[in-house]
Amino acid sequence: SCSTVLKTLHFITKPLSNEEGNFSLAYIITIHKELEMFVRLLRAIYMPQNIYCIHIDEKSPRDYKAAVQNIVNCFENIFISSKTEHVVYAGFSRLQADINCMRDLVNSKVQWNYVINLCGQDYPLKTNKEIIQYIKSKWNGKNITPGIIQPLHMKHRTEVSYREYIHSGVPYVYPVKIRKAQPPHNLTIYFGSAYYLLTKDFVEFTLSDPRAKALLEWSRDTYSPDEHYWVTLNRLPG
Repeated sequence: SCSTVLKTLHFITKPLSNEEGNFSLAYIITIHKELEMFVRLLRAIYMPQNIYCIHIDEKSPRDYKAAVQNIVNCFENIFISSKTEHVVYAGFSRLQADINCMRDLVNSKVQWNYVINLCGQDYPLKTNKEIIQYIKSKWNGKNITPGIIQPLHMKHRTEVSYREYIHSGVPYVYPVKIRKAQPPHNLTIYFGSAYYLLTKDFVEFTLSDPRAKALLEWSRDTYSPDEHYWVTLNRLPG
């Protein structure tokens, strides 16, 4: 029962300070295995003023999906992504999973300030309050999506086309002998982390701006596009 979940796992049920209560974070968590680890992560980052979008890999076992759904049903501010993907490591589907959650989050009633993306094998090193204070002290109104101009040894990721395949039940990404066109809008491709902390304004920009949409389409057949997509858009003037 939900009362047992809340009590035995000691979920926090009210903001621990006014500062936290007035600064809501959104989380995107992409998961596919190890239910207990996911629950430990969720319990560690859960705050009632925050909002959480959970993306469950479409190929996860049915009982795993059902178990996650049972937990999610106990909370008004946690939900399963309305559209889920068969996620392939280093494939476009990984980026699409985040974007699916972003669309749900911008349409939610919670007025969140920043979004942080995690995978099921992550675990926080700081408290919710420490994260907020760190944002305010250094990054207020800015994104944390560090990167550099795409290095030469990474250019193959965006110079030829890649496809997602499944062999003996194992999904993977493999290049095909098709050279890609130059990036749209004469964009300079940057390379960085797939993990980020983004403002709500930036998320709304990425979901609506023609340049962001064009880069997303162009990135469909690249290798690990989540490692260039966010950082490239963040480098646009303004």
